[in-house]
Amino acid sequence: MKHQWREAFGKMTYGIYVLTTGDGDVVNGMIASWVTQVSYDPPLILAAVHPHRYTHALLEKNRVFALHVLGRRQKDFLKRFKGPVASEKFTGVDWRSGDTGCPILKDCLAWFECRVQQHLQPGNHTLFFGEVVNSGSSSGNTPLSTLDYEGVYTGKN
Repeated sequence: MKHQWREAFGKMTYGIYVLTTGDGDVVNGMIASWVTQVSYDPPLILAAVHPHRYTHALLEKNRVFALHVLGRRQKDFLKRFKGPVASEKFTGVDWRSGDTGCPILKDCLAWFECRVQQHLQPGNHTLFFGEVVNSGSSSGNTPLSTLDYEGVYTGKN
């Protein structure tokens, strides 16, 4: 049974995003794919983050995040933001500090700056519900998704 659900989960498709958070000089980002819009009034986004991630601790402390929609031409962001070395993630990346203090990556297809309204942990990931307080988008390019890769993150044992 265990491998049956994992294989079935592997057939689901997701967008691939960069989730950033920060407060002053401390900023971090990570690749996130377990993300969805959950409301339009108010506009809410849900992002699932594993409690062992450094970003998780920052989210609990700062209670803000920015979610960035990557384009297919931005595959290089995957390697940069997937790694554990926080100090190297923003080196050479064009970004600015948003209204909440979160890093806003320039040249993404879209971004959403959010304040965490609530979080809960129904399983092994914490679900952070963020209300969109600022956003932006650009034209062109196709959003990056798990359809662009042969594998899907289904969790770790």
